[in-house]
Amino acid sequence: MVLPSKTQVTGVKMKLIAWAIALAAAGLTPAAAQTPQAAQPVNEVSGPAAATAPSERAQGQSLDAANAPAPSTPATANPTATEATATGFTPTLPDKNIGVPIKAGTGIQEQVTEIGRGAATFHNVWLLALCAIISVFVLILLGWTMVKYRRGANPTPSRTSHNTLLEVVWTLVPVLILVAIAIPSMRLLSAQYSPPPADVTIKVTGNQWFWTYSYPDLGGFEIVSNMLKEKKDVKAGDRFRTDADGPPLLAVDERLVIPVGKTVKFLVTSNDVIHAFWVPAFWSKIDANPGQVNEIWVKVDRPGVYFGQCTELCGARHAYMPIAVEVVPEAQFNAWVASKGGTLPGAKPAAAPAAPETPAPTPDAAPATETPAAAEPAAAN
Repeated sequence: MVLPSKTQVTGVKMKLIAWAIALAAAGLTPAAAQTPQAAQPVNEVSGPAAATAPSERAQGQSLDAANAPAPSTPATANPTATEATATGFTPTLPDKNIGVPIKAGTGIQEQVTEIGRGAATFHNVWLLALCAIISVFVLILLGWTMVKYRRGANPTPSRTSHNTLLEVVWTLVPVLILVAIAIPSMRLLSAQYSPPPADVTIKVTGNQWFWTYSYPDLGGFEIVSNMLKEKKDVKAGDRFRTDADGPPLLAVDERLVIPVGKTVKFLVTSNDVIHAFWVPAFWSKIDANPGQVNEIWVKVDRPGVYFGQCTELCGARHAYMPIAVEVVPEAQFNAWVASKGGTLPGAKPAAAPAAPETPAPTPDAAPATETPAAAEPAAAN
């Protein structure tokens, strides 16, 4: 009987370990991708509670509580995106061609900011045209070289090794092309990262795998934004995505709302791993790093709903971390802020209710209160 060698035994063990790891990964990854976002904060937070990080609120929760749907998801109904709140705010219906990916579409999304339009023009008109001209020139040069200097036309090849004019030209021309690209590029970057004074400041926090948005200048309230699932993927009575909410994998239960025509500054950070905040129609994109605050700004001049995504690989549910921004007129934005319990700049906080005054005794009741004192001498006798 021939016993297996130590090397063979070790090889079998390694294969078994590899299969165990593969099976574990195959079993865990779908479960992680289907589990609702864990430890979501409440939808609206004001006062001291607004400073509590979502990760801190998750401490002490049981596994069942952590895997429960986000508090922002209604448990009994599926309200449509056009339902008005008590303050008169009506969510906007998404446009089919603006702010969303277009099937079989090409090029950059239609831009709704001045910087975005400038960048799109620079890309579409200048860069693509320059790339096409260079490509055609190189193609013609290659064809001319292959035809003119083929063996049949040149049985005796040229011995030329240097050409001063040619060498100067092929050195200077690429340099001039790069300078011509660099000047508008630097101008665009300077405008993108030199924000004007902000009308609204919003803190954007990335979490695995949802976004939280807080408005520090408008009362400090906070909203939590989670992706809406399809009807077949939720339990009976839970909210699901409809066409009024937006496209699949991009619709959310709580949109980020900003006013049209106002400068909005985003302070972007993360509570756990690196995320990236990106809305293609705004052009701006920036990383959300834990322990660091990055800043971008937008000034959207067209009302509507614009969708984006996290664009930094951040874990199992990276693909389920959409962004939905609703741009509305200022009056509608103010109504939305009020519906979330926020306060507008210059608005006075609601006064506390006054304590009820004790009614003064009437003249008829005065003798009645003095009657026991008048009877005391008789009792003493």
